[in-house]
Amino acid sequence: MREAIEPSRWIFPVLDDAPDDGPEIIGGDLEPGTLIEAYSKGFFPMPLGRRNIGWFSPNPRGVLIPDQVHVSRSLRRSMRHFEIHVDTAFDAVVEGCGDPRRRHGWINSDIRSAYGRLHEMGWAHSVEVFESGDLVGGLYGVSIGSLFAAESKFHRRTDASKAAVVAMCRILAGAPDAIIDVQWATDHLVTLGVTEVSRSEYLARLSRALRAEPPPEFA
Repeated sequence: MREAIEPSRWIFPVLDDAPDDGPEIIGGDLEPGTLIEAYSKGFFPMPLGRRNIGWFSPNPRGVLIPDQVHVSRSLRRSMRHFEIHVDTAFDAVVEGCGDPRRRHGWINSDIRSAYGRLHEMGWAHSVEVFESGDLVGGLYGVSIGSLFAAESKFHRRTDASKAAVVAMCRILAGAPDAIIDVQWATDHLVTLGVTEVSRSEYLARLSRALRAEPPPEFA
C-alpha cells in the first residue's frame, strides 16, 4: 500500500524552452515529494559532485513501450536459468547498481537513502534476478500511474539485467498507456526495443501514463 506524500516545496518549470542536454535545474532536495513531483514533470535527478543535484530532461528521451520489448533467442535461453522476483531485495539491487567499481557510477549514499525511503512508502520498486539462489542482476525505479521511471540496473551474469527489463515489461504489459522511461537510449538498450522520442512526445505520453492506474504489483 502506498503512503501519501507531502508535496514538494520546490516548483519544477515548464520544459518547453529548456536546453536539450545537461541539467535543466541545479539544487533542491531528494525528499519523496520532490522526487515524485520531478518525475511527474518529466525530470529525473543525478548528483553533481558531492553537494549539488542536477535535474535532467534529455531531448530526445529513451523510452520502452512494454509490449514492444524485443526478446532475442539467446535472451530467451538465458532466462530459463533465472528466477525473477519483485521487491524482495530492493536495497541489494540498489547496492549492485551503485557498485563503486562500475564506470561512471553516480549512486551515492544520498541516492540510496532517498530511493530506499520511496520504496518503504510504496513508490519505488525493484525487479531481482536470481540464479541458483544468488542475486545476479536487477533494476530499480519509480512507479507513478503506468509510468515506470527506470533509474539503474546491473548484472553479474550475462543477460541478467536484460532479463530484469523483460520482467518489468511483463508487469506493465496490461497497464493502459504504460511507458518505461530509460532516460537515454544506449546501444545496449536499443537491442531490447528502446527508442528515442522527442521531449514533447515524451511529455504527452507521460501525461497519459500519470492518469492511468498502476499495475497490481505496484498499487
